[in-house]
Amino acid sequence: MKLIFEQGAPGRTGIHLPAADVPAKKEMEHLIPPEYLRRDPPALPEVSEVEAVRHFVGLSQLNYGVDTGFYPLGSCTMKYNPKVNEEIARLDGFSGVHPYQSEATVQGCLELLYNMDRYLCELTGMAKFSLQPAAGAQGELTGLMMIKAYHESRGEGCRTRIIVPDSSHGTNPASAQMAGLEVAEIKSNRSGRVDLDELKKNIDGRLAGIMLTNPNTLGLFESEIKEIADLVHQAGGLLYNDGANANAILGIATPGAMGFDVIHLNLHKTFSTPHGGGGPGSGPVGVKESLAPFLPKPLVEQAEGRYYLDYDRPHSIGRVKAFFGNFGVVVKACAYILSMGPEGLRRVAEDAVLNANYMKQALKGYYELPYDQVCKHEFVLSGSRQKERGVTTEDIAKRLLDYGFHPPTIYFPLIVREALMIEPTETENMDTLDRFIAAMIKIAGEVEQEPEMVRKAPHTTVVGRLDGVKAARKPVLKWRPEARYERLE
Repeated sequence: MKLIFEQGAPGRTGIHLPAADVPAKKEMEHLIPPEYLRRDPPALPEVSEVEAVRHFVGLSQLNYGVDTGFYPLGSCTMKYNPKVNEEIARLDGFSGVHPYQSEATVQGCLELLYNMDRYLCELTGMAKFSLQPAAGAQGELTGLMMIKAYHESRGEGCRTRIIVPDSSHGTNPASAQMAGLEVAEIKSNRSGRVDLDELKKNIDGRLAGIMLTNPNTLGLFESEIKEIADLVHQAGGLLYNDGANANAILGIATPGAMGFDVIHLNLHKTFSTPHGGGGPGSGPVGVKESLAPFLPKPLVEQAEGRYYLDYDRPHSIGRVKAFFGNFGVVVKACAYILSMGPEGLRRVAEDAVLNANYMKQALKGYYELPYDQVCKHEFVLSGSRQKERGVTTEDIAKRLLDYGFHPPTIYFPLIVREALMIEPTETENMDTLDRFIAAMIKIAGEVEQEPEMVRKAPHTTVVGRLDGVKAARKPVLKWRPEARYERLE
């Protein structure tokens, strides 16, 4: 079968390789079994250098990211990150080090790790941090393993129950299960917060702790957090803070003062690392003094004018990540914290909250707003009004692509029907917010006038509406030449 490629022609080439300096195929047959030797050359397109370059650059230009447009992905804090932090992480003294170097040769790197521990403690009200965990979910698992170890060290291994609100991040119950703990989900009250009566019903002698995000995934601050903390602590449990939403409270409130005993932070969300595409990430875990002995080892300590790695921690849960975690991400976060300073970090939270409330007020007349309250850094709309016209939240998200915007998070949190979760972050200006608002309002009007057009969106993208079910169950994970031939024949 003759293969037809999108580009190229027989004989075209962009490279000239030197003559082979390895034995010919025939001479290799006694070393490699014949069935493993290729008999025919691979079916590859023959293209010039300029064709190849234009092809791959063109593909890169089809990608959407925070450097090319607004990314209002609720619960993920997809904000613009200053490029100076990337440059600092590329300095030879950071990028050129090797984890097997002796402590004497990496004193500057150890000093940075030590200082980051101090900075994060000040921002969160914790006593000590481990920078090992590679992402938020691993930070959750690390924190829960420490909670479990803490109870066992006190002869209370029976405490294996973790309470999780129904508005929590999906990784929370999953992490608890992985840590060998039992999950008890509790319902939210009418205001979208933890229901204290439901909480009391689930507190018993098996309680290990509760996992909370504050502000929660509806963008609402848990105003009764002190009461929650008192109830859990009086029952012998601990409070775990999912710090994914730290962008809303920087410099304003500390989880430690709220009563939390453990927290993880997503450096790749709040503290300047491009977020998405599977990494890189960093999910440092901080604890109050009572849990510090259980932190992963080693920790960076200081004595007699030098920094060293402390492995002498008999109660530690052990290592959770190779070497010192994702060091480059920590460097970027440190650069971000130092460049912003205390006032700048507080301004981050203030502007993020201002932007979210501005957008919420502008859109609540066009979409259902299940919790019409002052929000923090994000808010959740519902497409239930549009659903009555036969247009789903997914349809609205697809239509936003035609207006040049990445859609917000949809269908999460699960307690909101047809959820549209929007987080504008602090880095977007009013012009961008107004353009997004205008697009959302226009789509709401299209649902009333031309619902079928919205249902078939997107119309202007390179790839149209995909079959989501088929893509999940029968994904095409590699290029198949026969399929390409049949399509172009």
